[in-house]
Amino acid sequence: MSRKYKVGFIGCGNMGSAMLKGLIASEKVAVSELAAAEKFEASKEKIRTLGVDVLDSNADLVKDSDVIFLVVKPYQQEEVYPDIRENLQPDQILVSVAAGVSLSTVEQACISIDVAGRIKVVRAMPNTPALVGEGMTALALNANMTKEDADLILSYFNSFGKAQIVPESMMDVVTGLSGSSPAFVYMMIEAMADAAVYEGMPRTQAYEFAAQTVRGAASMVLETGEHPGALKDAVCSPGGTTIEGVRALEDASFRSAVMDGVCAATEKSKEMGK
Repeated sequence: MSRKYKVGFIGCGNMGSAMLKGLIASEKVAVSELAAAEKFEASKEKIRTLGVDVLDSNADLVKDSDVIFLVVKPYQQEEVYPDIRENLQPDQILVSVAAGVSLSTVEQACISIDVAGRIKVVRAMPNTPALVGEGMTALALNANMTKEDADLILSYFNSFGKAQIVPESMMDVVTGLSGSSPAFVYMMIEAMADAAVYEGMPRTQAYEFAAQTVRGAASMVLETGEHPGALKDAVCSPGGTTIEGVRALEDASFRSAVMDGVCAATEKSKEMGK
């Protein structure tokens, strides 16, 4: 069946808008082949400024799109499921972007009698750095997804950061690690800047120094392939300032606190999925 749009979005708030912008910037999908169904007027205006078609009907968007991104809060998905269930066909791909909502939940909610057991579903967990093109996304696929389907969805998510396919059993730890941890990093940047202000640096300058330092350190890990411990050791000269700071952080159980934060977020994700 020929459809008007390659990609359609149901829900287009901050995350949906970031994904749309990434797809447009990457030129993986032409603007004319993108559409969104959105009920909030402010979001509709943002979408229109991108040149993307805005539809009033979720059902029409499902009918007219090859790939449907469901980007609404978990508690809002229930009201959208009927529009999907009544119109989704086995040759389409449904991508659910909602924390704690399993593949089986989406399948059971969206499969009609006519397509029972044949629809293609992806569960995605991106994070907020997608808003600046630096997201990290985990994708879990149901059994009906082909390699070609998987490559297509990976290419879409790689347009606003990096993406990897993982077993669905890893989605809770992904939520704790890449989903929640940006908040932990923001806290660290704020604390680093506070220390610099305490020592006499203007706050605006302190935030820039701290944020760029974190960005640079992250890039070193990704681009060199070196173990983070080895990169840390390379900065720690014997008897120098860095090893003195490392000693102070170890005294404060820095690494243990970070581990506790990720584990706590992971456990919360597990509870939400029950």
